[in-house]
Amino acid sequence: MSDQGGWLRRAIPMAGLAIALLVGSAAWAAENSAAPAPPDIAWFDLATGLFGGLALFLYGMERLAHSLKSVAGDRMRALLAALSNRRLVGLLTGAIVTAIIQSSSVTTVMLVGFVSANLMSFSQSVAIMLGAGIGTTITAQIIALNVTKYSLLLVTVGFGAVFLGRRQRMRDMGYVVMGLGLIFFGMTVMSDAMRPLRTYEPFIGLMRDMSNPVLGLLVGTLFTALIQSSAATLGVIIVLAQQGVVTLEAGITLALGANIGTTITAGLASIGKPREAIRVAVGHALFKFIGALIFLPFVSPFAELVVAVSPSGPPGLAGAELLASTVPRQVANAHTFFAVTVALLFLPITGQFARLVTRLVPDRPHQIETRIIEAKYLNDLLLRTPGLALQAVRNELERIGRRVGDMLDDVLAPMLDGPAEKLDEIERRDEEVDVLYQRIVEFLGTVSKLELSDREMQELMQLMRVANHMETIGDVIEIDLVAIGRRRAELSLHVSPATRGKLHTLHAECVRLVRQAGQAVAEADAELAGAVVTDKLAMNALFGEVEKHQVGRLVAAEPQRLEAYAVEMDIVDRLNRIFYHARRIAKNV
Repeated sequence: MSDQGGWLRRAIPMAGLAIALLVGSAAWAAENSAAPAPPDIAWFDLATGLFGGLALFLYGMERLAHSLKSVAGDRMRALLAALSNRRLVGLLTGAIVTAIIQSSSVTTVMLVGFVSANLMSFSQSVAIMLGAGIGTTITAQIIALNVTKYSLLLVTVGFGAVFLGRRQRMRDMGYVVMGLGLIFFGMTVMSDAMRPLRTYEPFIGLMRDMSNPVLGLLVGTLFTALIQSSAATLGVIIVLAQQGVVTLEAGITLALGANIGTTITAGLASIGKPREAIRVAVGHALFKFIGALIFLPFVSPFAELVVAVSPSGPPGLAGAELLASTVPRQVANAHTFFAVTVALLFLPITGQFARLVTRLVPDRPHQIETRIIEAKYLNDLLLRTPGLALQAVRNELERIGRRVGDMLDDVLAPMLDGPAEKLDEIERRDEEVDVLYQRIVEFLGTVSKLELSDREMQELMQLMRVANHMETIGDVIEIDLVAIGRRRAELSLHVSPATRGKLHTLHAECVRLVRQAGQAVAEADAELAGAVVTDKLAMNALFGEVEKHQVGRLVAAEPQRLEAYAVEMDIVDRLNRIFYHARRIAKNV
């Protein structure tokens, strides 16, 4: 089961609790109202319509977001790889990525993972968080479009593409269209279920109370914290608005609360994470809270501004019909204006804001590291986006590649001359490679359980093979070359200057190719990898030259010549094996 599916299993019960509170409040109001409840309201049908409609809405959101990530995964990876310290670039990146994955909460949780993995600094993440607030408003704008009558057509077209599509990309696009249709169909189900409430005075009074800024803010915050999706909260607000039971002022205060409530997801994700990751969650909550407090006293003039720039309703409408015609679009516009205004307010002071949050969440006192080494880039939060999780594996493989290359670079001198302590150090360094290799295998095993496209599954298998070859190179160095060095020392063998020169040349080329192969994997650089593969002829010629030299050295009048020849050829053989694995790594780029 995918992580997205796990999110859905958590979201629907929470949404159910929130809906139950809403319906329960209306029922309580009915029981305590002087006016009798209208006889045509069937509370069971109303509740099941709300539950079923919201379940369809949330599943459509999950399906849409997951498929968009599959379609645009490489673009998202490129966007995040292109991050710089420029604020505007970070703002645009946050907006675009969030528009793709349809959730500012997921973007912020991803930022927690990136900062935890040292993929970016906290100060870089601030501008991206501001952009995420803008990107998530796209969902509300789409929902506010009155296209629900086409919902089943979208479901039909999307299902047809999934069922008939031969390519994974076509099926992913089908899931995108079907997810959008399910969102609109879920809204239709919720809207039809709520229709009797349009004339139900106790519920209308309850919604009228939401115009109270403080009450609306608290209700919006609680509802969104429960379902962990501001987009879903905006969807419910717009459905209520379509029935004419929510005023624009009430919709604005509920939306402000939704902006605060959505920060709970990143807060939960940061528990137990490094201090920089906690700062992401605190910063996210802080700027949302400050922004809401700035807007709260000005809800009425803000509503007038939104009305002035939003389309007016058809002539001749009044009362609930007029609200149903105009308020959905106005609420969506207000949500967008709020996000853009907050971003413009905070963008010029992101540096000062980052320093403020750093003071609020200072570094812990230095703690002694208990493990040999830990994975730097692998973070379970990245599993929400398989493409980014695979890129994190590439980054971790580059660390292994650097360590293996350094081990190979450092092993020749003590192997030919000692001392033994240097060889012991090489052995200890391979333990770090083993730790990272085990963590990569475990992480890839978790990734393999997600819903992966054919391309992502192929990439995963390639990365697994790369990890195996890198770990094998480490073992060849630790087990074979170190043992050869100890055997030479025990026999007190001397390697001639001419042979040393040949071995140094061969060894240097192997080190270069191992490092080049690791770099090609990290950067997914096919051209760089191809250069490693095409070096086979040159390397074979070099190996042949060394072997020819060794044959000539067999007749040299030196003590222990045969024993020295055996040791020297063992070194050549192991270097040949290492070159083989470097080529296999390059072939999997």
